[in-house]
Amino acid sequence: MVTQEQRKRQLAREKFLRQQQRRTAARRKAKMRNSVIASVLGVVVIGSVALYTTGVLKGDKGDDKANASSQTSPSAAPTSKAPDPCAKPAKGSVKKLSWKKEPAMTIDKSAKYTMDLATTCGDIDIALNASAAPHTVNSFNFLAAQGYFDHTKCHRLVPQNIYVLQCGDPTGTGTGGPGYTIPDENLKDKSLKGQVYPAGTIAMANQYNPQTKQGRNTGGSQFFLVYQDSPLPADYTPFGTISGAGMKVLKKIAAAGAQPADPTTQNTAPNATVVINKATVTKS
Repeated sequence: MVTQEQRKRQLAREKFLRQQQRRTAARRKAKMRNSVIASVLGVVVIGSVALYTTGVLKGDKGDDKANASSQTSPSAAPTSKAPDPCAKPAKGSVKKLSWKKEPAMTIDKSAKYTMDLATTCGDIDIALNASAAPHTVNSFNFLAAQGYFDHTKCHRLVPQNIYVLQCGDPTGTGTGGPGYTIPDENLKDKSLKGQVYPAGTIAMANQYNPQTKQGRNTGGSQFFLVYQDSPLPADYTPFGTISGAGMKVLKKIAAAGAQPADPTTQNTAPNATVVINKATVTKS
């Protein structure tokens, strides 16, 4: 027969075991949560066609070798499917173009250039900074003239921790590029105070890994449009600013949300059908 004292001890042991189980479960959940946060913030810490094994801002290598995924951007959390706010893409197909060398410098560094991205969601006008990022602007001037960006999808939208739309890959996977690379530029721009890329910035994706210090000067054709202030190290060439009307288009795209991460590429594609029907660079 169990005495009252023995019963009290048994209950106390059971209570202690329950407390230990709850603490263990809490530690396990915290560990999982922290690992998720770490993998997302890896974009900021690790850097750059998507972050290193999965990412936003990692860009193409600029050669004909396929990359992993974008490393600059963190993977987005699954979101519900929102109505598509964009129109159907214009008729036409992506051109398969590649070059072995960066194009010769043809722009006037002292002139003003604008880039218009006529997308299925609306026009995004961008003032390019030729004096601060001449190689980048020259490359975009060349690629746009070749029709390189026409009919390409913007393959990645990151709606948490950093807030960017990534475009410029003809393959739509985050692994494509023009075959050549361009140098990093304008990384000390005064707009990048406090390691934040302000809303309205357009910058290059690349393959830089700050942990290994490898991957400098690996910009190709992939770029990202910042629709909300985003904490990122100054490792990605800022080369222009988006107009007010263009920001409204970006906000509309962002409001539609992102799809769950693709298991192969880890890209979180926008729910909106964002296709660049035509890209045009104009000297003014």
